[in-house]
Amino acid sequence: KRLFQHLKLVLLSMVFDVMIGVPLGIIASRPGIFSQLILGVTGIIYTIPSLCLFALFIPFLGTSEKNAITALVLYALLPIVHNTATGLQTISVQLRESAAAIGLKPSAQLTKIFLPMASRTILSGIKTSGIMTVALGTIAAFIGVGGLGEPILSGIDLNAPEIYILQGAIPVAFLALLIHLLFELLDRVIIPRGLRQSDSNTQEEQGIMT
Repeated sequence: KRLFQHLKLVLLSMVFDVMIGVPLGIIASRPGIFSQLILGVTGIIYTIPSLCLFALFIPFLGTSEKNAITALVLYALLPIVHNTATGLQTISVQLRESAAAIGLKPSAQLTKIFLPMASRTILSGIKTSGIMTVALGTIAAFIGVGGLGEPILSGIDLNAPEIYILQGAIPVAFLALLIHLLFELLDRVIIPRGLRQSDSNTQEEQGIMT
């Protein structure tokens, strides 16, 4: 039951993070006041102590799953927004000019060329966000939502970490490892083969230089 509750929180939070974070990252990749505002706000949210962020929404959402999911989504936005913006910003001017020269509309340039080119960086941000969410999801127990944080909280209350805390900590570590392996698999399935080979060649060249 606790594992299911935790997985539910993590999966729902990650879905909302991707739906919100990637579009915000696309906007943040363009120079201007909106870019600075988005990166600034997500950066400030990330500096708020996680437990305070959960407590902040209690007057509005109570001690509910909505509260936990809202806090988790906001806290884990930064890696997705930052990586999406960075991945798009590193696309060369020559490639952008070539995409425009062949007559593609801006929306087609983004979906067919720029996002696939930045996909590895974006996926890395989503992976980081997912692992963060698994760990931070344990704090949901402090507002009565449940999950794998419950045995950890019980261990603290009963001063019995060897029994209770490990019951939550070990599954959380396992879930984080599982997410890491899942994204390694997605990297091989989603990322264009030519892009993976290009990254591998770059790493080999850096190894030779060092």
